[in-house]
Amino acid sequence: MATDTRSLAAPTRPSAPAGRTRTKSLRRQRRLASTAMLVFLVVSSLVMAAPFLWMALSSIRDPTELARVPMPLIPEDLRWENYTEALTRAPFGVYARNSFILATAAALLNVAFGSACGYALAKLRFRLAPAVFGWMVACIMIPFYATVIPVFLMVRHMPLFGGNSILGAGGTGWIDTWWALIVPGAISPFMVFLFRQFYVSTPSELIEAARLDGVSEFGIYTRIVTPLIKPGLLTVALLSFEAGWNNFLWPLLVTTSENLRVIQVGISSFRQEAATDWHLLMAGTTLAAVPMIVLFLVFQRYFVQGFAASGIK
Repeated sequence: MATDTRSLAAPTRPSAPAGRTRTKSLRRQRRLASTAMLVFLVVSSLVMAAPFLWMALSSIRDPTELARVPMPLIPEDLRWENYTEALTRAPFGVYARNSFILATAAALLNVAFGSACGYALAKLRFRLAPAVFGWMVACIMIPFYATVIPVFLMVRHMPLFGGNSILGAGGTGWIDTWWALIVPGAISPFMVFLFRQFYVSTPSELIEAARLDGVSEFGIYTRIVTPLIKPGLLTVALLSFEAGWNNFLWPLLVTTSENLRVIQVGISSFRQEAATDWHLLMAGTTLAAVPMIVLFLVFQRYFVQGFAASGIK
């Protein structure tokens, strides 16, 4: 019986027009998906930027226009002198200086202490490393508002400060001092977690080779491993600076004098019991937000690169 050779032949390929049609269909689907994603991102960006746009527009409105119902979307009379009046109504120079000192101290201390803790958890071999890391992750889940009262009591009863005795009684402790502003924010569990993730992604072979060459552990940490995570250093510095600059509740609780008032607390001087100068409040808020916006725009590439690198492992 003769074998039908046609049944053993290889399956036929789709014709050229059919393959071209499928390619066009895939391209069309990708184009539609990209367009839908672009529209979604644009709408999401507008929604998130709407409060900032409203704040900026309100900062140059006339006070009578802010009280009008309904309020026009675009200001009819641009009052740039609102910024001048806001700067003269309150000592913004002192507020900005204090906020800059607080933010800079938070950035430097978190980079120094956070990197040391992250390196130890990632590269040093000790039995309690997993438990300490788990404790750090658990601390991230605790909100600041749950710890603000215990931390305030610790600051208030700091021994031998502010007239306190050795038992922490009789005085004010660190209240209304730079110690109260800076020390509680000197280290953050989230920053330790970020640094640990950055150090985990560095090659351990370099550390082993340096140890064989007799380099001290501190030298390995400062001169060999830490320079490899420059995006991580910049990411933590930016996050810590932003947290220090925008800090409101804690400076409000621990400071009473004008010389230690930060810019976020100083803005509240435009809000009084009888009335609120909304045009000055919005002008002051805009002035306080501009430095962080500019800082993020300048270092945006390194900021995103640092977060992407921290999730590699």
